[in-house]
Amino acid sequence: MARSGLEVQHAVIKALFMREIKTRFGKYRLGYLWAVLEPAAHLMVMVGIFGYVVHRTMPDISFPVFLVNGIIPYFMFSDITNRSISAIEANKGLFNYRPVKPIDTVLARAFLEFFIYLFAYITLMIILWLLGENISFPNVSMLILTWVLLLIFSSSVGVIFMVIGSSFPETEKFLPIIIKPFYFISCVMFPLHAVPKDYWPYLLWNPIVHVVELTRASVVIGYSSEGVSLSYLFMVTLTISFISLLLYSYREEKMLTS
Repeated sequence: MARSGLEVQHAVIKALFMREIKTRFGKYRLGYLWAVLEPAAHLMVMVGIFGYVVHRTMPDISFPVFLVNGIIPYFMFSDITNRSISAIEANKGLFNYRPVKPIDTVLARAFLEFFIYLFAYITLMIILWLLGENISFPNVSMLILTWVLLLIFSSSVGVIFMVIGSSFPETEKFLPIIIKPFYFISCVMFPLHAVPKDYWPYLLWNPIVHVVELTRASVVIGYSSEGVSLSYLFMVTLTISFISLLLYSYREEKMLTS
C-alpha cells in the first residue's frame, strides 16, 4: 500500500535521526555519556566559582538546581540552532533520494539534541535529588509544555538559519555569534526578579528568558516567575514557525537544485 506523505517523512526523519546518533557518539569510548558530561562539567565549574555568592542572594532556591534549569534549556536552544546551519552540507549526498528534504535534516538534528538534553536534564536532576536538594516538580504539565515550545521554537529558528546559510555560506561563521550573547541575557546566571523592573521590558522580549524562568517555576515551589508568560512564548513560537515555513517553502527547490 502507498504510504502517506507524513508516513514517508516520519520514516526519513527516523533514519536521519539514527544516522546522527552514530555520527555524534559512535566513535567515542564513553558513547552517550558525553551527553551528560558537558552540562555536568559546566555546572560544577559554575557552582565552584559562584556557588557561595549566589546562594546568599537566592535563598529561595538551591543554586545547582537553579543553574541546571537554566543551562540545559539554553544549551538545547543553542545546539539546535547552530547545528541546523550545517545540516544541508552534512547530508548533501542524501538529497539524491526524493523523499529526503532539507527540513528533514533539521528536524532530525533538533530531535536528537532534544533527547540528548532531556536525558542530561533527568540525570542531573536525579543526582541533585540524591544529594539532598529540594526538588518537588509542582507543575509538571507546564514544564512539559514549555519544553515542547522550546523544541518547536529552536527548530524554527534552525530552519531560518539553514535557509539563510544556504543562500549566503559566509553566514555560517556569523550566525552562531548572534546566539552567544543569549547566554548572558536569558537569565541563565541570574533570576529575573533580581533585575530592577525598569529593565524587564528589555529582557522579556527574549523568549528564552520565559523558557528558563518557567522551567524553574515548574521545579521549585515558591519560585518567583513574575513577568514571564507561557502565552507570550506560545505566540512567539507560532510566529517564528510561520516565518520559517514561509522562507523554507520559498527556498526549498533552490536548496535542492544547488
